[in-house]
Amino acid sequence: MEIVIDIDDPVPLFAQVIEQIKSAVLEQKLCPGDTLPSIRQLANDLELNNKTVAKAYRLLERDSVIQTKGYRGTFIHPDAKANSAIDLNEWVLETLNKTLTEFKKSGVTDSEIRIAFANLMKPDGY
Repeated sequence: MEIVIDIDDPVPLFAQVIEQIKSAVLEQKLCPGDTLPSIRQLANDLELNNKTVAKAYRLLERDSVIQTKGYRGTFIHPDAKANSAIDLNEWVLETLNKTLTEFKKSGVTDSEIRIAFANLMKPDGY
């Protein structure tokens, strides 16, 4: 599997890595148990910052597309194919859109929504 990064693409670099790994899983170019390069190796191969690849790997692991086994390496997760079809960003946008629509129908102002959201995003939750 080859990952190609387009620095002129408006899609963030880490998202390009994620999209291509998920596509490779869905197309069965990567199968459960297949080994992925280390963060450092992939960053060097793609001429990216290690933190960019680390972010992509962290999000792929969160989504159970890959799994890291300590010093043994990073592998494609057994449930990667099913999990690659799920887009959490899309789900968040849809859910927030429904919630915001309900708030606005109820008469909640944009300012009240922003204040509530900012309070919820604080580390202590209020």
